[in-house]
Amino acid sequence: MANILIVDDSSTMRKIISRSLRQAGLSVDEIFEAGDGIEGLSLLASGKSVDLILSDINMPNMDGLEFIKSVRGNGNKTPIVMITTEGGEEIIKEALANGASDSIKKPFTPDQLQEKLGGLI
Repeated sequence: MANILIVDDSSTMRKIISRSLRQAGLSVDEIFEAGDGIEGLSLLASGKSVDLILSDINMPNMDGLEFIKSVRGNGNKTPIVMITTEGGEEIIKEALANGASDSIKKPFTPDQLQEKLGGLI
């Protein structure tokens, strides 16, 4: 069973992702939520065990790219998958270059989550 951190400034999107993870049949134990990269870093620093991070790119205070850089800069190797409406390949390439494992474009289905995340958790 995996613990997952969802970092997204939309509480509605965090709930949709949580529900979709369970509908996808993924082995999810606990889901932690953060409204931006700063909250995500704080949760990781608190010692919570996280097996997978799902992060938006466009967020206030600390966006997804800065969040990835900070997570990797702290030596954390947890897989990070970007879930975003960003269609631009350049921003996805930048995320991957900075340590993201993969990306999923919104909107998505539970089957798409299963396909992308099944091998990570």
